[in-house]
Amino acid sequence: MAYFAKLNDNNEVIGIHSVANIILVDGDGNEQEDLGVKFLTKLHKHSNWKQTSYNTRFNHHSQDGAPFRKNYASVGMIYNSTINGFIHPQPYASWTLNNSLGMWQPPLEKPTIENDVVGGPYYEWDESLYQSDNTKGWVLITP
Repeated sequence: MAYFAKLNDNNEVIGIHSVANIILVDGDGNEQEDLGVKFLTKLHKHSNWKQTSYNTRFNHHSQDGAPFRKNYASVGMIYNSTINGFIHPQPYASWTLNNSLGMWQPPLEKPTIENDVVGGPYYEWDESLYQSDNTKGWVLITP
């Protein structure tokens, strides 16, 4: 099964559709993304589609295949043509995009917690704190 992200005019993912792999096979037996796009365009009367890989996260393929478009697309993500990948919207103004992984990274490394347990304390990013003092940003939350 092949998966395609339906994109709006701002390249935001507004849906995911599956297509049988046989639809993508050309006369020489090779899979071609444009054949899936043509099929979906005809079926849905919408022409902005990009193929996505179910097994790709942070530019890593979970089954040791070739990663494709940085991340598996989901509704709300954005197709970034500069890196040819799907990314989440920028979570905070200070975070920067790691182009090779297709993920946003904070300006400060997240502290680690010894004896990390489910339901225990965790760190959360505080953009206001970082903007007031760029040596701080992570806040320890204790439930």
